[in-house]
Amino acid sequence: MSVSESPAATVSPAKLKSAREQLNAQAYETVQWHFHASTGCPFWLEYASKLKFNPLKEIKEYDDLKKFEPFQDEWLRGGPVRRWVPKGFADKPVYVFETGGTTGVPKSRIAIEDFRTDYSLFSKTLPDEYFPPGSNWLMLGPSGPRRLRLAVEHLAQHRGGICFCIDLDPRWVIKLIKKGWMEHLEAYKQHCIDQAITILGAGHDIRCMFTTPKLLEALALELEKRGSSIRQSGITGIFSGGTEFTPQWTRFATEEFLDGVYMTPTYGNTLMGLACSKPVTAADGYKISYYAPQPRAAIEVVEFNDTNQVVPYGGTGRVKLTTMTKEFFVPGFLERDEGERELPYEAYPWDGISGVRPFHELAEATTVGVY
Repeated sequence: MSVSESPAATVSPAKLKSAREQLNAQAYETVQWHFHASTGCPFWLEYASKLKFNPLKEIKEYDDLKKFEPFQDEWLRGGPVRRWVPKGFADKPVYVFETGGTTGVPKSRIAIEDFRTDYSLFSKTLPDEYFPPGSNWLMLGPSGPRRLRLAVEHLAQHRGGICFCIDLDPRWVIKLIKKGWMEHLEAYKQHCIDQAITILGAGHDIRCMFTTPKLLEALALELEKRGSSIRQSGITGIFSGGTEFTPQWTRFATEEFLDGVYMTPTYGNTLMGLACSKPVTAADGYKISYYAPQPRAAIEVVEFNDTNQVVPYGGTGRVKLTTMTKEFFVPGFLERDEGERELPYEAYPWDGISGVRPFHELAEATTVGVY
């Protein structure tokens, strides 16, 4: 893709304009909610008292969010976690989801309905041919205090099925890697795959699955050893996510062990939700381009040395995330990822990102576990 291409070359100007208007409205409404004394959360109300401007008056569109300093994920470490609960939701049951926590206090994010909303919207992107409504699911991924497990379970229920889960602690995986205990790591991976194969063979009529690239490959290899395959186990549709999702791996999976089973890559985390990908094809070199769930969250690919400036289309930069829902507001969080800025797509008329990988300045310090 040329860095000089225009978004209007791929998507109609009317669609681009409409998407931008929705993003601006979401930014305005989210700030009005989180910074109003009657509905806002204690964290943002206290934060506003220290600002030299009034967010309620000066944040009128998405670009105005640059007036805030970049969101620091350290703000999410430790409690009291209720400082993140908006007064407007004070009487609602609250979930807390954790991220990190291999060492020290984990970072926490509150949730009420966001994870259900995000995955109900994602459900609309799944083709019924491969993810038949009413089908049961296997969640071959992390368990414990994580958003992903409950989100996949909701996705299965939303589509009329039941979700079966394995027990997997990604913090233990990271510790095994850091200690260099490769024999223990292999045994734990086998323990997880054994759980999955037991569930798949128990007569539960499972057709759909979430997993990560590493676990999917391990499952395929183990099934092959036992004279079976992903397809023969009954799976017809897989949604997957993780930093190992590269065009090279996608081609390998497609040619070596998927055997026609549908697989869609996703990019997400506890703070953002779920970014969908445009269709991945051999004709396009198995390139994976992700699009954030606007207007609830937006991704920008920004210059490494000027994080308020997006890179040209096709250019490389750091991922900057903004999450804007009534439950949770994250303005301008600099992710630990980088990639290339992609043109808007017909189904997602806003900027995307491809080639997602660990941010180069942090890559050596990043330990990739089950993802």
